[in-house]
Amino acid sequence: MSLKHYSALAIIFVFLFACCSKEDDKKEETPTEPIPLTYVSGADLSFLPFLERNNTKFYDAEGIGKNVVDIFKERGMNVVRLKLWYQPQTEAASFAEVKAFSQELKAKSLKVWLTVHYSDTWADPGHQETPEAWKNLSFPVLKDSVYKYTQRIVEQIQPDIIQIGNEINGGFLWPEGNLQDNESQFLQLMESGIKAVRDHSSTSQIMIHFAGHEASDWFYNKMTSLDYDFIGLSYYPWWHGKDMDALQNNMSSLKSKYNKEVIIAETSYPFTLGWNDWTNNIVGADEHLILPNFPATQEGQKAFLSQLKEKIKLAGAFGFCYWAPDWVAWDGPESKIGSSWENQTLFDFENMETEATEVFSAPSK
Repeated sequence: MSLKHYSALAIIFVFLFACCSKEDDKKEETPTEPIPLTYVSGADLSFLPFLERNNTKFYDAEGIGKNVVDIFKERGMNVVRLKLWYQPQTEAASFAEVKAFSQELKAKSLKVWLTVHYSDTWADPGHQETPEAWKNLSFPVLKDSVYKYTQRIVEQIQPDIIQIGNEINGGFLWPEGNLQDNESQFLQLMESGIKAVRDHSSTSQIMIHFAGHEASDWFYNKMTSLDYDFIGLSYYPWWHGKDMDALQNNMSSLKSKYNKEVIIAETSYPFTLGWNDWTNNIVGADEHLILPNFPATQEGQKAFLSQLKEKIKLAGAFGFCYWAPDWVAWDGPESKIGSSWENQTLFDFENMETEATEVFSAPSK
């Protein structure tokens, strides 16, 4: 074959390669539609980056060392919930940590659910401290700060679910956003965060989160002017009542009255009343339990969660999230700064998964 023929073939090859490359580029650039959630089977793994930095090891039911996310995903978990603090003193729950972890979770085809505390530290019904950097802002500037911060979250982390506040029974960003004292301002701050989500994300769904369920109708009746997707309830029997029939009835009523999907945003149950470090545990007495049905054993923990799933199903609710199933006694058996939750995790005192991890399996029809 002549040099002329070789040159002609080379030109043809380059042309075909360029066309194929362009087609490949088009395929890579074509966004894929997110898989819609039909049921939330979630775990709040906010502690996991910290635990991994401290070389905490976890094991599956066979005693094989394995990543916590992989263990729960194999059992059926489809959503991971993460708390986000504004400017925490350490990297725990910081924007950088949550963004990096969210990317890891999305690479594993898991949905990301952010609980935005709008605080530098824990926010709950008794604590809703405004971030230090926002404390002296005028109210209009505070509203704008909520908008811009929420915009940054949805643009850079792109959560599938985002909570505007965490357990905001009494409002958030106190004192300006105190629900009891400044209801109008509270609603304006909520509207600012919600508007940022709607303006900058077509996929993120919004949750409003209440701790408990007995006063939830009063609370959500005040939220009727707000544009949101999910009602989120915390349910811990020792704080929120041991009558699971009442919980079911309230979930069903909320779903019907407010036309929102209802999710148990936080729950847990102990597998023992024992201790694995010297840090005081939150649950440690029979009075905290639902007896005799659900003793503090691995079987009792699994039975409680199975019953909760059944109540969720009967109420027509949308799923649940287990809080801190990984917060084991990470700092040694004599630590006074370890875990107050190690008897409520889904890992025993050898860091091996408990029987209750089966709770993440898809619900029966």
